[in-house]
Amino acid sequence: MKIPRIYNDAEGKSHFGEADIPLKDGGPIGLLSEKIPAGSIIFRETPADYDFKWHPAPARQLLFILKGRAEFTVSSGERHVYGAGDVLLLEDTEGEGHCSRAMYNEVRHSIFVTLPEGFPY
Repeated sequence: MKIPRIYNDAEGKSHFGEADIPLKDGGPIGLLSEKIPAGSIIFRETPADYDFKWHPAPARQLLFILKGRAEFTVSSGERHVYGAGDVLLLEDTEGEGHCSRAMYNEVRHSIFVTLPEGFPY
């Protein structure tokens, strides 16, 4: 399973990429990843006028968007919009970081799951 990610390079510039989560046969219930240890779970409501300029992620974390849409911008100026049902791996914990802003005047409901050191993806 491939999921989008934002990461930083050695110069502190952020980029979009993909993380490949290996799956294996779980029998009649489908394909499963290995268990991934998690740290904290944070529920968040972001206002419809949210516009957060350059900032690094506070921790390596998975962002699950439940409601609403947000646009993310990386150092190159490249932008992507993610919405309900999307998951994004945020790894740009140092350097320039990214920008994120609400889209279409929508409140966003999200869940952040922090990842411990050693998360392999």
